[in-house]
Amino acid sequence: MRPHVRRAIAYIAACVISGKKSSAIYDYASSQYYNFSINLSESGIAAYDYKNSSHISGSYSSLYHYGENHHIFIRIEGNRFSGYDYGESCHFSGSVNGNSVSFYDYGVSSYFNFSI
Repeated sequence: MRPHVRRAIAYIAACVISGKKSSAIYDYASSQYYNFSINLSESGIAAYDYKNSSHISGSYSSLYHYGENHHIFIRIEGNRFSGYDYGESCHFSGSVNGNSVSFYDYGVSSYFNFSI
């Protein structure tokens, strides 16, 4: 999975699960903050990745990444999330604990950590 798509998924999952509207996510792999915005409503999710100038929006289970032009399936259950990135044809899963996000990318068989 591309790093910016992974970050976007981690950011969205963290905001939905925690109920917080953070303005950035910290990516421990790159040791950098990345700015995002998000609007959560009954009808769905609308997020924006400022670094990549990309909108990511859709329902709570089916998102569309406009910068990459592909769909992302996501399932959120409690503090855990899982799904499928159709652009890279790979699964992902993770959990949110407080401000921390643990993310497993099956495409590269690695764990990644983030915080909002």
